[in-house]
Amino acid sequence: MWNSATIMMIVEGTFATIYMTLVSTLMAYVIGLPAGVALVVTGKEGLKPNKAVNRILDVLVNVMRSIPFLILLILVIPLTRAIVGKSYGPSATIVPLTLAAAPFIARLVESSLLEVDKGVIEAAQSMGAGIPTIVMKVMLLEARSSLLSGLAIALGTILGYSAMAGAVGGGGLGDIAIRYGYNRYQLDIMIVTVILLVALVQIMQAICMRLSRKLDKRITG
Repeated sequence: MWNSATIMMIVEGTFATIYMTLVSTLMAYVIGLPAGVALVVTGKEGLKPNKAVNRILDVLVNVMRSIPFLILLILVIPLTRAIVGKSYGPSATIVPLTLAAAPFIARLVESSLLEVDKGVIEAAQSMGAGIPTIVMKVMLLEARSSLLSGLAIALGTILGYSAMAGAVGGGGLGDIAIRYGYNRYQLDIMIVTVILLVALVQIMQAICMRLSRKLDKRITG
């Protein structure tokens, strides 16, 4: 039965999903962006090749990416409780979401930075620019369009993870879909939550892609 309480539940679930997605994305970039930069800088053709460091980072990223999200969600419950004080709800879900998304983002960042024209980097080196300057003012700046495209992909992936977290009390639209749409056989609520999830992904990705196109110097007209 659709009433004010049901509508309010859907609205709150939508905002909870947006909250989890945006905060988790921000925290994941805090971890993943430096990791992606380090992978490129220490790579074989990087600014400061370091086989040992690059190999360790590469293995860590691959291992973390290989763990299915629902399993990771359960594995980090002790950590989640230590940080948030509980293992359920939107705020608690941010911890596993961040850990799951960070290695994925590291790869996106690595891929974007590897696309930067090596001639631009060599020009900066010839002018005596140091590694921090080249990374901040050359590589990240030149790759900004690609990085925004990666952000669009990351947002969609993290939002999907947040919906999966509903299976174990993660809150948000995924939780509503499972508790009401699946457990109570309320197909109408299931359909509404799916539509809202799809709409959120499309809106977030459309914003990022629009910004990406505006910043892409290669697109003219």
